[in-house]
Amino acid sequence: MNSITIRQAVLVDLDAVVTLFDGYRQFYGQPSDVVAARIFLQARFEHGQSVVLLAESQGQAVGFTQLYPSFSSVSMARVFVLNDLFVAPTARRLGVGEALLTAAADHARQLGAVRLSLNTNVQNLPAQALYESMGWARDQKYFAYHLSLNM
Repeated sequence: MNSITIRQAVLVDLDAVVTLFDGYRQFYGQPSDVVAARIFLQARFEHGQSVVLLAESQGQAVGFTQLYPSFSSVSMARVFVLNDLFVAPTARRLGVGEALLTAAADHARQLGAVRLSLNTNVQNLPAQALYESMGWARDQKYFAYHLSLNM
């Protein structure tokens, strides 16, 4: 693989992001649904509700990460939730994930954020190894809780 470029995706990149996003969801056991993925992502773009960083190699989209802005009351500062990170299977183990994580941290710093946070599946050992190799620390102080609001 040639050099990897990372840039912030814009609405004209929607097709490429939808394809990767659908692959990401399938990785986590969801059925393919490119129509719903398009609607969901287009709304995020149009309302400025997230930042999507797109990795490209040789003009092809090979990965993405999606950051959601938030704030920490304790820190009284901006933070970002790195909610999605996905690299196309053909581009894995080539530095794409690392490049996306570096770009995400750079982007958050440029906007004055004090922290990036993420969750990952406990069985996703390759992702955990990548995060830890880049200085991410597994939280030993707080538990994460979730409340499903589906009826």
